Amino acid sequence: MENEEFMGPAGSLTVLILCISVAILLRSFYKRFNKMKDRDSSGEI
Repeated sequence: MENEEFMGPAGSLTVLILCISVAILLRSFYKRFNKMKDRDSSGEI
């Protein structure tokens, strides 16, 4: 007996917002990581 649950528009919107938030956070950390890597390679502290 499998129950299929209907998420509806509110659930879909929530999932969409979570995915976009994760993508923005990953991009932010990636940019910060690249700045730190460039700083290390140039010899700055």
